[in-house]
Amino acid sequence: MSNHNPFGYIDNTKTNISHLKVWFTAGMGFFTDAYDLFVIGIILVILNKLASPSFPVTTYYSSLLASSAIVTAILGQLTFGRIADIVGRKKVYGVEATILAIGALMSAFSPNIYWLLASRFLMGFGIGGDYPISATIMSEYSPRKDRGKMVSLVFAFQGIGYGVAVIVGLISVYLFPASIAWRILAGFGAIPPAIVIYYRRKIPETPRFSLLVKHDKEEALKAASFVGGNISTTQVKSKDYSITEFLRNYGLLLLGTSLPWLLMDIALYGTGVFSSPITLAILGGSKGLRADVLRAGIPLLIGIPGYFLAAAFIDKIGRKFIQLMGFAMMSILYAVISASIIASGTKIAGFLIPTELAYILFGLTFLFINFGPNTTTFVLPSELYPVKYRTTGHGISAASGKVGAAITTFLFPFLLKFYGLKPILELLAVVSALGFIITLVLLPEPKMKSLEEVSKEKLEVYEKPITA
Repeated sequence: MSNHNPFGYIDNTKTNISHLKVWFTAGMGFFTDAYDLFVIGIILVILNKLASPSFPVTTYYSSLLASSAIVTAILGQLTFGRIADIVGRKKVYGVEATILAIGALMSAFSPNIYWLLASRFLMGFGIGGDYPISATIMSEYSPRKDRGKMVSLVFAFQGIGYGVAVIVGLISVYLFPASIAWRILAGFGAIPPAIVIYYRRKIPETPRFSLLVKHDKEEALKAASFVGGNISTTQVKSKDYSITEFLRNYGLLLLGTSLPWLLMDIALYGTGVFSSPITLAILGGSKGLRADVLRAGIPLLIGIPGYFLAAAFIDKIGRKFIQLMGFAMMSILYAVISASIIASGTKIAGFLIPTELAYILFGLTFLFINFGPNTTTFVLPSELYPVKYRTTGHGISAASGKVGAAITTFLFPFLLKFYGLKPILELLAVVSALGFIITLVLLPEPKMKSLEEVSKEKLEVYEKPITA
């Protein structure tokens, strides 16, 4: 075994233009992922007003449309996550963006609800594939002191994505009839992935995968030079684990990166995709299509600064602290809003606080989701697993999150209809508290540590030392 880390030169580089190229290319995928996942909430508002027989928006179809892309995202995360640890990150990078673009275009030209569902199923597979690969590529290229920030900023494109979804939604319903507006919203999601497909294919394989898994020292040196770094001259490889050995060494960690993501996505996707009926329940009566789109979008917009607050502080105060703080604030805010509701059956009869305050508190839940577990659950699995299992670990963790998202987006309309908002918010307060406890018990802090140190990477020298 070797304690020598050949990537010290990369870890100690300064963030430069090549890092920023990787960041932008990875981030544009997340822009699209978020746009496509959250825009369906706005599309549902428009289709509900349109009342077309080809696009019925019953509780059943609303649930299917909201959860369709999320279900196949789970398959994409697991599939691409495992493949990228076997054949490499580069070989599959760009494939998922192509699938995304095709699915978005098909959605825009859907002749009926079934075509739209099928299109979103396809699109979801591409969305899922983007999670483990983009996170890992950014993590493996980033300097140690900025790694949390760089991976967080990739994820911050999610906030821009759903912010743009609100803006494009508003512009569409102002300028076009409802029958065209929703198609523009769907089709817009094809543009960003189409732009970055070429650039994703041009990014070199990461130096860590090249050296430790492919054992290709020349490719590793070339990849290191891409970001202005180097690798030392010891030829090493990453240790193989059987499934039993992996679970013995990383099983609890896998629970620690997976369960908080599942719990967080239950809150995020339930309240995010169905922001419109929640704001309607809080503020009362519909004010028309344009006002409904705006009122549903404002809480999501309040949350956007959270991404950048997380990126600014993640390498200073740590991933674990931010995740704990976020879950704690989510639990408190959900509990306060719920306690203020005066319920009459499933309906809201009034509030113990001004409704405007309840609406702002609802917006603040998104701020602390993003300046909290929504960002950190994405960053942590890109750091905590060894190189041969990094995208696999990230894919499993992300898929766990999407299981939570699929459950909540499918059940939320039924829960809202049969139980009302108050018990849903009480449940989310408990869910957030569970996320806090699991984070506290199971997760380490990777701040300012090399990937090899924090993942307990076991490196084996398998030939005589080489010279660069």
